[in-house]
Amino acid sequence: MTYEQIRQLDDSYIAHTYGRANVCIAKGKNATCWDLDGKEYIDFSSGIGVNALGFCDEQWVQAVSTQAATMQHISNLYYTLPGPQAAQLLCEKTGYQKVFFGNSGAEANEGAIKTARKYSFDQYGAESGRYEIVSLVNSFHGRTMATLTATGQAVFHNYFFPFVQGFSYAAANDMEDVKAKITDKTCAVMIEFVQGEGGVIPLDADFVQQLWQYCKERDILLIADEVQTGIGRTGEILASQHFGIHPDITTVAKALGGGLPIGAVLFGEKVEYVLGAGMHGTTFGANPVACAGAKVVLERMDRAFLDEVKAKGDYLRAKIEKMPGVQSVTGMGMMLGIQPAVSDSQTIVAKCIEKGLIPLTAKAKVRLLPPLTITYEEMDKGLAILEEVLSQL
Repeated sequence: MTYEQIRQLDDSYIAHTYGRANVCIAKGKNATCWDLDGKEYIDFSSGIGVNALGFCDEQWVQAVSTQAATMQHISNLYYTLPGPQAAQLLCEKTGYQKVFFGNSGAEANEGAIKTARKYSFDQYGAESGRYEIVSLVNSFHGRTMATLTATGQAVFHNYFFPFVQGFSYAAANDMEDVKAKITDKTCAVMIEFVQGEGGVIPLDADFVQQLWQYCKERDILLIADEVQTGIGRTGEILASQHFGIHPDITTVAKALGGGLPIGAVLFGEKVEYVLGAGMHGTTFGANPVACAGAKVVLERMDRAFLDEVKAKGDYLRAKIEKMPGVQSVTGMGMMLGIQPAVSDSQTIVAKCIEKGLIPLTAKAKVRLLPPLTITYEEMDKGLAILEEVLSQL
């Protein structure tokens, strides 16, 4: 089919909830992909942080292909092998005790919210009314009703009324505002260590430490949404390791499956037994094919791999900071946000795509989430296009 035929098919039968670029990507290898006409693109997006090992990593392809040819799915009423293997790796690499597998970041965050409320129910009783959750202004936690409510951006709070009760929002990096929002009804505080959709803005280390101590003293659970920062993106398996804390609950997704839908809730000691049989579930959770892919991703996340992610992130940042038209660069590791001094992020991204580079936006910033396996040659090709676009603007 031609691009025009595909576009017309999409227009006719796909609900238009996305503003698509005028490109149809047909195939890819690592951080390079090609459209239907064979035009080459350097991918600085990795499917919004999903393709941790790039396009079509050979080890990943072999693992998911073999599993798909063996058994693609069976319900969670039976034991399977890939799920427990992936869970073991997750726990060993992160220091958590238990894992619940779902299908996405939003579903993982739903599980975290339910766990926090159940914990307070068990500890303090329903009569305590201890179910409220404080999240941060400018956060993003998903598009289900609960995670949309947890999202601290007013732009998302429309159309779908009434929202789920029991959420409030405190200013990031403002401990006094957090204290003002916490009440005797608060069961958890939910944070992102780097506010990705909010503009790739890391939290201050002092704020995180104060928040962690404050919550521990009051038996308020700390939930870390690491859907975008987790599984190597910042140069550690979890971004929490940069801050020297271990949240009670952490959620991961995106990069975990290497390209297949998966999410996970990681439970610390305090909450590892909160959810019992029948209290939570999902049909496709711990899907054998997705977990086979996750197992390969996790096996690759050794110290040498993570140190290389840090080095590549430093390389990208140093190069970009010297480019014309760049006001600042924020983020951690290979999760970077570029604040342009001229033009706007939408225009810059559109022009980059025209010239063969695929970046993302995050509010006013150009956001970069390259595959963690991107080569220096691929980075240089992409950086040359970015500099050319910025120079022309």
